[in-house]
Amino acid sequence: MNIAEKNRAAIYLALAAIPLGAVLSYGQLATRAGLPGAARLVGNVLRNLPEGTQLPWHRVINAQGKISLPENSSSFAEQQKRLLAEGVAIKNGKIDLTRFSPN
Repeated sequence: MNIAEKNRAAIYLALAAIPLGAVLSYGQLATRAGLPGAARLVGNVLRNLPEGTQLPWHRVINAQGKISLPENSSSFAEQQKRLLAEGVAIKNGKIDLTRFSPN
């Protein structure tokens, strides 16, 4: 397994561990994957998830507590729908990272 595959696997494992109703920023997920400072790598990995993945990609937001996808996209609507269904409150387009971060 090369380094890119190892990094992707580490990100997948950290992503799978985000509990229902919780969110992490890209940077927080990178740190949990053992890749501090690799927020952009996390974004690239998430952007290239396999079609129909069961990984909870929707639980990853930006450091400002916002969904990073374009607001008028179907992916934005899907992420927002999934987060709301899990009880994650979105107020004025933002999620309180301290309130909804896992322990």
